[in-house]
Amino acid sequence: MRARIVAVDYQLGKTCITNSQLATLSEQWTEEKIWQKTGVRQRSIATADEYASDLACHAAEHLFDRGLIRREEIDFLVYVTQSPDQLMPATACVIQSRLGLASHCGAIEINQGCSGYVYGLGVVTGLVESGQARHVLLLCADTVSRYLAPDDLTVRTLFGDAGSATSIQATTQDSQAIGPFLHGTDGSGAENLCVRGGGLRQQPDSTGGSPRMFMNGPEVFAFTMSAIPKAVQALLEQAQLTLTDIDLIVFHQANAFILEHLRSKLKVPKERFVIAMEHCGNTTSSSIPIALRIAEQDSRLQSGMRVMVVGFGVGYSWSLALLNWP
Repeated sequence: MRARIVAVDYQLGKTCITNSQLATLSEQWTEEKIWQKTGVRQRSIATADEYASDLACHAAEHLFDRGLIRREEIDFLVYVTQSPDQLMPATACVIQSRLGLASHCGAIEINQGCSGYVYGLGVVTGLVESGQARHVLLLCADTVSRYLAPDDLTVRTLFGDAGSATSIQATTQDSQAIGPFLHGTDGSGAENLCVRGGGLRQQPDSTGGSPRMFMNGPEVFAFTMSAIPKAVQALLEQAQLTLTDIDLIVFHQANAFILEHLRSKLKVPKERFVIAMEHCGNTTSSSIPIALRIAEQDSRLQSGMRVMVVGFGVGYSWSLALLNWP
């Protein structure tokens, strides 16, 4: 058996914050400056009564509504999040019940962020190609806005809330539709992009006790520019391909500044490189599937294309894969 992607969809947070709204919070930021530094004009934000699992479930329902997958067929659910509804039980179990999936459906949760979608694809591919599952629902969702300090525009200008759903099914076709993969980790950079407070080891910080995101932007940029081009080249060598063999490249939508530097360093033409965060922001593990769906709707991503997906960030972690688009 081989695993193949059937369809992708997503759900954004119900509200949005525009650059003009954020610009009123600081004399050092203007609407245009925020756009130039981030590539974001507005970011989706979950309402007070909206949680990551809600966004994930809505994304899954979009797939059901499109008739591309039937809930009774799903025999495994993989949920990627770093903002779970609670510590126990795993939110994946709650989602299984909420979506009305069969009781023989397995459900696991992966604590991973910016590279989580590609890691999730790796886990799902293993489940399918080892015969453990035939119809898998891969959900990613985060409400990062819960972790952002109101006065920290470094992160508030970037991040948004969203959920995504990807249907992966078994097929008897001979050619590989998902893979090969390449993964990596450098935990020495963990403190440069993290949420402080809220865990059992870390005590709440001095800002009032709520878990807060901290980002050392220059260090994250340095890591990205050092590790990711090497990883892209390593995956191409593993697949015995060159960049000219790739029809479309979709990186984690970190920010436009980083993405343009990566594109330039790798010498990728703009028409084969996706930036799709203008109206949603950096949505962590959902950013790649959102970009895939937007590219599909814009006819930039079409059946038969060979796609490279590259997740990178918090951890530090990175995960890359090649896809043959269905």
